[in-house]
Amino acid sequence: MSFEPPLEKYSVKIREVVWGSGEKALRIGGENTLPLHRFEGEIPNRPALALEITDTAPENWPEELVGSFRDVLSSPAEWAGKCAGEYGADAVCLNLLSTDPLGADASPAKAAATARMVADSIDVPLIVWGTGDERKDAEVLTEVAQSCSGKNLLLGPVLKQNFAEIAGAAKEHGHGIVAQASMDANLTKELNIALCKFFPADKIVIDPTSSALGYGLEFTFSIIERIKQFGLADRDNMMLMPILADVGAECWRAKEAKADREQGILWEAVTGLSFLLAGANILILRHPDSLRSLKEMINGSQRC
Repeated sequence: MSFEPPLEKYSVKIREVVWGSGEKALRIGGENTLPLHRFEGEIPNRPALALEITDTAPENWPEELVGSFRDVLSSPAEWAGKCAGEYGADAVCLNLLSTDPLGADASPAKAAATARMVADSIDVPLIVWGTGDERKDAEVLTEVAQSCSGKNLLLGPVLKQNFAEIAGAAKEHGHGIVAQASMDANLTKELNIALCKFFPADKIVIDPTSSALGYGLEFTFSIIERIKQFGLADRDNMMLMPILADVGAECWRAKEAKADREQGILWEAVTGLSFLLAGANILILRHPDSLRSLKEMINGSQRC
């Protein structure tokens, strides 16, 4: 008598989001099973690994991190090119640090010009990320959407307080968005419901916000798992979007990551791997060696 292992099958799948343009456009999502459960379903698209750059030289990045980019820190376009060309990032995330109202408070027009320059300099998909200030991000990201019309960027974070302005501009100019609700699956669903009243669901990526190894990773892990299971197991149409985890920003704030170069790289890589196991479809990283390690892990898992 043969043994048939019990398999969990789902009748729905995570929405596939196409991001970027040209030959290197990425497809994320599309799976109808849980992470690595290839024996139970299909996972047509591998997770995307992005490297973060900033529009102005970062002042608080540790030496172990800055050393990989020292020759290009003053030029976001060259920095982006190095991430995509030399280090093999699937995508680039441009963090518009200079627009922070508590910092340089750069104008939306200046930020948009930088975003356009970076978008024109690379052939991989681009994320453009604001500072999290709801008012300023609405001004900046709507300007970026217009300046980069047709580039199919991902714009974020899109919050409950500014989703109408940013998502409206993204829809008009052909971009996707990253909807952010901090550490709460119910608030994530509420924001997605509001967005889907006028914005296409297959252009939305979820950011539940992230934490680092040793700094609340377990809670973030459980939130990502819950969102994925609400979508697949409960067939919740408003929770079937791919998920983004901004790993690098949290990891390189940890004192353990700053203490030693090798430890910092491992801190970021282990955090990233944990979120991939939870169900993340995009990771934003900072160190190219972390990216290299995670890419090797992903490629190895696909051969299993």
